[in-house]
Amino acid sequence: MVRSIDIVHDLGFSKPSVSIAMRNLRENGYIQMDDDGYITLMPPGEEIAQRIYDRHKLLTQVFIQLGVSPETAAADACKVEHNLSDETFEKIKASFHRRKK
Repeated sequence: MVRSIDIVHDLGFSKPSVSIAMRNLRENGYIQMDDDGYITLMPPGEEIAQRIYDRHKLLTQVFIQLGVSPETAAADACKVEHNLSDETFEKIKASFHRRKK
């Protein structure tokens, strides 16, 4: 269970920034907030979260196989996973799976 204020405290964003982001996510049908401010992912939000998490896991594995420490690999994957184009990710994924065979 998470609230906007938890995001402010845990991630260090400003209250206004988180408020604007939550409003946008709510208006686009990605999240729902109850009367106590607790956030729930809606199916479209869950779909996006799962896609990003899948990217994160694969990118972390790729970076580790390149010799990067697990901690750095995970941190770098967080930086890359949101901004990487679908085309580039699919090429990385295909290459990674070919190498594992």
